[in-house]
Amino acid sequence: MISPAFAQTSAAQDPFLSFLPLILMFVVLYFLMIRPQMKRAKEHKTLVENLKKNDEVITSSGVVGKVTRVEASYITLEIGENDSKLQVLVQRQAVQTLLPKGSLKELS
Repeated sequence: MISPAFAQTSAAQDPFLSFLPLILMFVVLYFLMIRPQMKRAKEHKTLVENLKKNDEVITSSGVVGKVTRVEASYITLEIGENDSKLQVLVQRQAVQTLLPKGSLKELS
């Protein structure tokens, strides 16, 4: 009546081929996300290390000012215009962008 079913033997698959899509996804992730982020972090580190007096910067909170004093972990920014100058103590890591000289006069 019913013939016995025989299991079909599958061809032996290489274990490397089963992990190949996972490996390829990691390689793509590395080149599209991890490597550019590491490059940006390295550039930010050199920017923060090379800050000096009279540099004009923008902080991560959007404060624009001129560096008046540089310490190990902090910088002092001078913000405001002619008569209303104010000095603010900011962490060095908060500096996001180094502006070209004379940019503060153009912004005012």
